[in-house]
Amino acid sequence: MTDTPWLVVGLGNPGPKYAGNRHNVGQMVLDLLAERAGARYSKHPRAQAAVAEGRLGVLPGGAPGPRVVLAKPTTYMNTSGGPVSGLVKYYGIAPERLLVVHDEVDIPFDTIKLKVDGGEGGHNGLRDITKALGTREYTRVRVGVGRPPGRMDTADYVLKDFSPTERKDLPILVDDAADAVEMVLVEGLLAAQGRFHTKV
Repeated sequence: MTDTPWLVVGLGNPGPKYAGNRHNVGQMVLDLLAERAGARYSKHPRAQAAVAEGRLGVLPGGAPGPRVVLAKPTTYMNTSGGPVSGLVKYYGIAPERLLVVHDEVDIPFDTIKLKVDGGEGGHNGLRDITKALGTREYTRVRVGVGRPPGRMDTADYVLKDFSPTERKDLPILVDDAADAVEMVLVEGLLAAQGRFHTKV
């Protein structure tokens, strides 16, 4: 088994103003993953990102799970491609070992979906990553934040904090998404899809 790390990226916008936004749920998941890995974020010397390195999950037989580089771009969402591309080159990571965690308006709040390849569904952070890498062949953990109510613009909706009702269940959603990431790393995408796509 290769010891090349996985690069796990959580998308969001930088700074406290955006920290609680729906658009930042990917970075909330990355914070939990760093906690699980016992790792702390620090500024990367060559890319506009905060990174933490460690191991996640437990392999069959009880050995520690694979090496991971957890990364939160410090650019704005729409320019996530540069930091991700820089980290991919720096660590020598192939697209199949890149996993991006992001908010998804096309699935209901409290739902997790996983996929490789396919379109970006109007998500500008993903679009910029695909453009910078020249490929869509990377794994996405899509964290459902639901559709905007009424005629609210999607861009306005994702830049608002979760509602008080959603905030009660948000820790469960973030925990589930972190579990989905670990399952992909240890058991593979199909196993993770089998668990999370059939969740009732």
